[in-house]
Amino acid sequence: MKPNRLLLLLLALFVVFSGSLWAQTVTQPVGNSGTVDWSSQILRATGIGSPNPNMPQTAQRAGAIEAAKLAALRNLLGTILGMTLNSETTVRNYVVENDVINTRVRGIVRGYTVVDTKYMSTGDIEVTVEMPITGALSDALLPQQMGGTPIMAAGADLCPTCGQPWPAGKPVPPGVQLIRRGSAGSQAAQQSGGAYTGLIVDAKGLGIRPAMAPKIIDETGQEVYGSKYVSRDWAVQIGMVGYDKDVSRAKSNDRVTNNPLVVKALRVSGPNKADIVVSNAAAASIRNAAATQNFLDKCKVMFIVD
Repeated sequence: MKPNRLLLLLLALFVVFSGSLWAQTVTQPVGNSGTVDWSSQILRATGIGSPNPNMPQTAQRAGAIEAAKLAALRNLLGTILGMTLNSETTVRNYVVENDVINTRVRGIVRGYTVVDTKYMSTGDIEVTVEMPITGALSDALLPQQMGGTPIMAAGADLCPTCGQPWPAGKPVPPGVQLIRRGSAGSQAAQQSGGAYTGLIVDAKGLGIRPAMAPKIIDETGQEVYGSKYVSRDWAVQIGMVGYDKDVSRAKSNDRVTNNPLVVKALRVSGPNKADIVVSNAAAASIRNAAATQNFLDKCKVMFIVD
């Protein structure tokens, strides 16, 4: 094969392979210049700068680079604001209501990393920047109070109002019906061949939207997984939920290996379509598995999306 043909073949294979990798990641475009890569927990944005003809020739390229960086910074901030925080709130709405958080986020964004610089034939320069969702940004945006709620195995009686365990020996007032958990999860745990190491919720086809702080709820509206069950340190470090498009691939993800519990979602919930509803039987399985091996505390949860 001639060298030119071989080069074209290799280039074509690279394009196909790169496109395949992109298709496998859970990405959310924001505007025309930003993306949220939920699979790798990375924010990216591009900016274009043009040389100023009024500047000396030797300084025009440097000026164009700085202009591109400023444009990328603005687009990166816009990408952050376009993210979904939880089932009811976007980051934009949250920071608008909190001047302290707004100032803090704007300062954090300035810590971006330049990952690519393109010099165009027109003299314009395109700069691509990125920053992690986890770490400082998550620390600024996630609720300050997280975790601390005990996970109750199936069979526990819960208060119908607050969802907390009913105190032992306390009389139940007339007309109050305690929530009684089922026991379906214990059998599933025994059949799995060992303790579960994480949770995968298959929500393909339901139109779920990735978010920083989603929840899993059961058919009665009780929270199965959410901010009140997780360690804030873990949520800041790795994010509350990992996202993938394939169950088989997710099973090998370090977040949930080596023996994740896999359940199907019934539907999505909330105005932002970020929360997942699971059956009561699936909820019982999750609670039983997590009660003995608390993988929920360490955010060992993945959602499978379209």
